[in-house]
This record gives sequence, structure tokens and C-alpha cells, in this order.
Amino acid sequence: MSSLTTLARPYAKAAFELARDEQALASWDNMLTLAGEMVTEETVAALLESPHVGQDEVVKILSGAAGEAFSTRFRDFLLVLAGNGRLSLLPPATRLFRQLREAEEKRLSVKVVSVVPLDEGQANRLREALARRFECEIELDNEIDKAVLGGAVVYAGDQVIDGSLRGKLEKLSAALAN
Repeated sequence: MSSLTTLARPYAKAAFELARDEQALASWDNMLTLAGEMVTEETVAALLESPHVGQDEVVKILSGAAGEAFSTRFRDFLLVLAGNGRLSLLPPATRLFRQLREAEEKRLSVKVVSVVPLDEGQANRLREALARRFECEIELDNEIDKAVLGGAVVYAGDQVIDGSLRGKLEKLSAALAN
């Protein structure tokens, strides 16, 4: 996974620069998301692996299916990916692009994993605390996982804040084992 991320990074940065120059970050995010979903679709993924179909042909198929959803400049971007045999990197490039966009817009998507859903008050307090810590607007997504046992695990960018009962028990177990 990390090698795909490494390979995708320059393409994500290039897409970000193009989108920022056009003042069209949201539009490029949407186009990247659509193209990324398309290349992971079973039939298209098989075409990418086929030695009988060139990746530029796959771009024509994607562009035809997307219709007006892809701008001319975005199609050109896809042709660059295709020319380098990198269309399959669209999903990780999209994730990296989204991180760059969030940083530019001073936003951060945060996933909170808890055993029960956060109520509105808890979500608001957590959002405010994280906004102070990261100095940006927080978009909170609450995921339920009974394995957490209690508390919550917060995934914010490349940071993980483990305030779960399970995490505390694992730390205690490790300390006792030493």
C-alpha cells in the first residue's frame, strides 16, 4: 500500500496544482473520485491489465462513460497517467489529492471509532477540541465498532489518538508483561 502511495504522490500533487490554478479544487476532487471509482470497477480493472488494450484506449472509454463530467484538462491529466501506465493509481492519488485539498482549505476529515454512536453534544465537543488542536475545521465521521469496548479511537490525518478502553487494556497488558 505504501509503495502505491509513493507512486501516486507526484500525480496527486500535479492534479492539485492544476486544480488550484483553475480554482477548481472541488471539481477536480469530484472528477478524480469518479475516475478512481471507474478504474476499480471489475471490467475496467481487467482492461487495465490486458496487454491487448492500451491505457489511452481506457482513457477514451472512461471519458466516454463520464461524458461532460470530465473537463478537457482532466482528460489530458488522465492521458499523462495512461502514458506512464499509471491509471490504476487513481484511487490512492485521489486520497492524497483530498488530503492536499483539506490542508489548503484548512479542513480535516476525522474518523472517530466508538462502541456507541456519539450524541450531538459529544460530537460537538470533540469537533471543537480537535479544531483547537489542529487549527482547522473538522469534519467528523463516527464509526461504530464493538471491539473498542469503551471510549474512542480518533483517526485525524496521519495521527491516531487511542482513548479506547481496549487500547488502555492493551497498554496495561504490555506494561505488566515487561
